[in-house]
Amino acid sequence: MNIQLDAHGQELMAQFRERLPLLQQLEQEAFNYLTRSLQQQGIYVTGIEHRVKTEESLAGKLELKGSKYRSIDDITDLVGLRIITFYTDDVDKIAAIVKNAFDVDWQNSVDKRKLHQLTSFGYNSLHYICKLPKTVVDNPAINNIRFELQMRTALQHVWSTIEHDTGYKGSVQLPKEYRRQFGRLAGMLELIDDEFSRLRTTLSEYRRQVQALVKSGKLEEVPLSEETFRSFVELQPFERLNQRIAAVNQAEIIPASPMPFLSLLKSFQIETLKDLEDFIAENAEDAYQLAVSQLAVTDLDILSENVGLQNLCFVHVLKNGGGCPGVKKVYDKIYGKQEGNAVLAEMLMKQAANLPFMQNSSLLND
Repeated sequence: MNIQLDAHGQELMAQFRERLPLLQQLEQEAFNYLTRSLQQQGIYVTGIEHRVKTEESLAGKLELKGSKYRSIDDITDLVGLRIITFYTDDVDKIAAIVKNAFDVDWQNSVDKRKLHQLTSFGYNSLHYICKLPKTVVDNPAINNIRFELQMRTALQHVWSTIEHDTGYKGSVQLPKEYRRQFGRLAGMLELIDDEFSRLRTTLSEYRRQVQALVKSGKLEEVPLSEETFRSFVELQPFERLNQRIAAVNQAEIIPASPMPFLSLLKSFQIETLKDLEDFIAENAEDAYQLAVSQLAVTDLDILSENVGLQNLCFVHVLKNGGGCPGVKKVYDKIYGKQEGNAVLAEMLMKQAANLPFMQNSSLLND
């Protein structure tokens, strides 16, 4: 790349080289502080990019418009950071954090999202020109250097990269039909970006409604799903049964996720949380008796938090004529298919054989 700088451009480049160590320190300090600030607020982003402008990039800029800069201090993007988010509404949340974290030069900052140009989707970033406050680094030589901080979504970032890669913003004027195609694609991506944010808001509202229904006890209105099952489990519906079972051997109950049981419960035609509540009520006593029959021949003093739910499933299968194959399917579903599952199923059948709910001879069929 053959770049010819005039005397003023060469002077600015010399100033840049002299200041480079300070720019590199600023870059790292700003990145570390920004990362901490986002983490403290519990904000998750897909990435944070940071860099000091290269000599080649600066030379290209100075060749084109070096005359507009009186000194190197007038160039505000020598240090640049870019925050990439998943959702458009997260950009504004992060902007609020940035306002509190850095000293923002509002006169030179710009919200490019308000430009609304047809093909500007990839450039719809929020750009703040900032300084590092003395509370982070108390060094005037660093505190007085301005840097650029961009905030954009992942789709905007990808589109910007595509535009750069295809040369859309290059010096060669593209034919009208190609520019129109770029415009259509940009519009589609902007719509997708907005719809993802809208969908997240809708799902968050749905979760709040579900949690409210669960807490109010209106379980018949709540379909069984991964989200609703999690909310239901927070009410500790298996706690009483677990404590009764643990008391047999004075056992300790250790935490365990009940989520592997969800698909099994659905296979029992349990469609709502009310169905699940009825399932527990109908089988709890028999599940306790089954657990007692198992623990009576052991000295186990540590039990999984799923012990009650597991026995509820076994009882349901046996009551509905599933027999030994049905019990094995429960083991396969929860723990994965293993050779030992058939042996475990046979043992459980023997332990359950004399229990009251098994006295109907039709339930003993394998």
